[in-house]
Amino acid sequence: MSSDDFLEVVTTAGAVRGRIEHDLAVFRGIPYAQPPVGEARFAAPRPVDHWDGVRDALAFGPPPPQEAFGPAAPAQGSATAGDDWLTVNVWTPGTDPDARRPVMVWIHGGAYKFGFAGEPAYDGARLSREGELVVVTFNYRVGVEGFLHIEGAPANRGLLDQTAALQWVRENITAFGGDPDQVTVFGESAGAGSIAALMTMPRSRGLFGRAIAQSVPGTFFSGALAADIAAAVAGGIGLRPTAADLSSVDPRKLPEAGAALGARMRDHAHRWGPVAFTPTPFSPVVDGDVLPTAPWEALADGAARDVDLVVGHNRDEFRLFLVLDGLAGRVDEGLASSALGVFGPAPRAEHAYRAAFPDASAEYLFELVQSDWLFRMPSLHLAEAQVTGGGRAHLYELTWSAPAGGGALGACHALDVPLTFGVFDGLGETLIGHPPPLEAEALSARFRSAWTAFAATGDPGWPAYDTERRLVRLFDTEPAVAAYPEETSRRLWARHTFAPLPLVAP
Repeated sequence: MSSDDFLEVVTTAGAVRGRIEHDLAVFRGIPYAQPPVGEARFAAPRPVDHWDGVRDALAFGPPPPQEAFGPAAPAQGSATAGDDWLTVNVWTPGTDPDARRPVMVWIHGGAYKFGFAGEPAYDGARLSREGELVVVTFNYRVGVEGFLHIEGAPANRGLLDQTAALQWVRENITAFGGDPDQVTVFGESAGAGSIAALMTMPRSRGLFGRAIAQSVPGTFFSGALAADIAAAVAGGIGLRPTAADLSSVDPRKLPEAGAALGARMRDHAHRWGPVAFTPTPFSPVVDGDVLPTAPWEALADGAARDVDLVVGHNRDEFRLFLVLDGLAGRVDEGLASSALGVFGPAPRAEHAYRAAFPDASAEYLFELVQSDWLFRMPSLHLAEAQVTGGGRAHLYELTWSAPAGGGALGACHALDVPLTFGVFDGLGETLIGHPPPLEAEALSARFRSAWTAFAATGDPGWPAYDTERRLVRLFDTEPAVAAYPEETSRRLWARHTFAPLPLVAP
């Protein structure tokens, strides 16, 4: 490889060397904060130290510590080793500072407990190339390191990492050909929940002007609930939930404590309520400081009226978890009744759902109420809160069924990720198949076109949402704009408030 295949950019911390890959300049593993180890363990992210000379930015930084079923090992050997977890990656058509291209910053999902920006599914090349814009991805602390509510440590360290990465973008993206005044954050699942939080956090104000939130989870914890969960995580390994105690455990060993609790979450149902029936003990905490209030309340009060929003969900969100848990075809009336009582909106949730969906099977009701509680209604209510607060929101629903398993997964959770990036390896191959069918490629092109147009102009290509017409974009083989199709569920949840989840029995 000749010297012509590399190029250098000067950041605020020092010069970095990237690589020309086809017609893009790509930089990987640039630190945006100090490694959060040693004295920096469980602290807010600290500014990265300046370096002399030119630092190679050719490989992804190491994934943050996380449970084994996440990408605990670097994908295909493409990441470095070490403690430099807090790094960014950049795809850009060119590094001319005068180009001032729109910027899209991806925040990955993973139940707030796993994920890695270097996963092949998050390759930003197609979005950057086709949209003529700059794409940024980054790592942030997850699980115990990022989201456990620890005494003696700031809350929501993962969100603080995200804010630090966005600050890095603000200060450095011009050198990569980007426009710091045209930044769009986009993310899915826990990444979308993070975006809902970032829209309302004082520390992130002014760092982005547009947001795309794909499948927003409604799980935000109260301080009391988060503290009780932290005590259970730490108590499981004989420690107190303090920074001093937990710092005595190697960062790479601590995820085992979170995983151990995850396996016995239901034992705490009498204290934690519906959270005990989810796969993760981690979520953002409404602590009154980093995150002053729940996003729905803050948006309705106008906290982000100057941020343009695209938000939406997939039709069959919970189907993926139904299959992964081995429950497909095995849900009886007892399980359905329990789920309706735990997750449905009070009062008389089971009666209301059965009356609204009189012909629904037990399995469909079991799946539907959890799709509504976890992703569909939080996403809808986020759009409605933004409109109430004087902002603009565009709503969508993905209704195309994943081809895998003969379509049994439906329009399941995470199906939108390969469609967003146009990457059909890994997750895309699992849900869509390889090679992808032509209809998948066509639908993916519509996703990418809408997202990049929104990043460039603020218009994704369909009308803004309002509470009279309720027009949404339906992403399917035949695109359409129609009234929100989940009207029955919307009515059931119309009076529900997505407030911080409480500690049920102190």
